[in-house]
Amino acid sequence: MGFDQSQNKRVYKFDFKGVDRSTTRFVISVDMVLFLRHHVGVQEGPVLCARKLTADFEAARCQGDHELTNDDLLEYVAGRAAAEARRAEARRPGPTRRKPEPGQVDTPWRKGYV
Repeated sequence: MGFDQSQNKRVYKFDFKGVDRSTTRFVISVDMVLFLRHHVGVQEGPVLCARKLTADFEAARCQGDHELTNDDLLEYVAGRAAAEARRAEARRPGPTRRKPEPGQVDTPWRKGYV
């Protein structure tokens, strides 16, 4: 539902619609310094907040206001680094071309004889 900014604290608002059509508003805040410290884009804030709310709900901590902490951003950055490492591993080059053995001609069609 948007956010409010008060100095260095951003407060995100999320509305949850229940099966009985009632709406519950959840508020999650984050110190903007954490984004800078961990090199996380501000545009990633809503996704991080949604993840935090989901984790809080699964841990039965749904009452009251919520806050993104330094630990939450550390966990996110570590997961992002691990995903990048997996992508880099997948980009590794395939097998390199073997050098011709003595007596073989080095051509693009290399049939193995002269």
